Amino acid sequence: MDLKEYQKLCKKTAKKDFQTQEEEIMCWGLGITGEAGDIGSCIKKTFAHKKDVREGIKENIGDMLWYTAMICNFFKWDLNKILNENIEKLKKRFPQGFNYKSVDRDMIKWSGDQQEAKEVGKAE
Repeated sequence: MDLKEYQKLCKKTAKKDFQTQEEEIMCWGLGITGEAGDIGSCIKKTFAHKKDVREGIKENIGDMLWYTAMICNFFKWDLNKILNENIEKLKKRFPQGFNYKSVDRDMIKWSGDQQEAKEVGKAE
């Protein structure tokens, strides 16, 4: 299955009767954070508590991807395009692959609604 088909199938299994758009995107956004937390919890249980719940890690990764697809559907974004853009960004950032020198690059933060990139630590 390709990502476009996956996004369509996710819509079929999603709740549809939200009262507002804000309620809908909050559901998807909070859902993805919950699943990410569940992944972390399963990793902790598997390695710190020696209780093998790797299947839970897999299941929660699937759930997190479902929420990712629903966020993309909400904004009418193509998940395949987002993933391709991300890989291109990473190839430019790490042309020789990741190394610890790459963490010395300028850190960027997003400035609220304007989404203006500003270098951290510089006077505004």
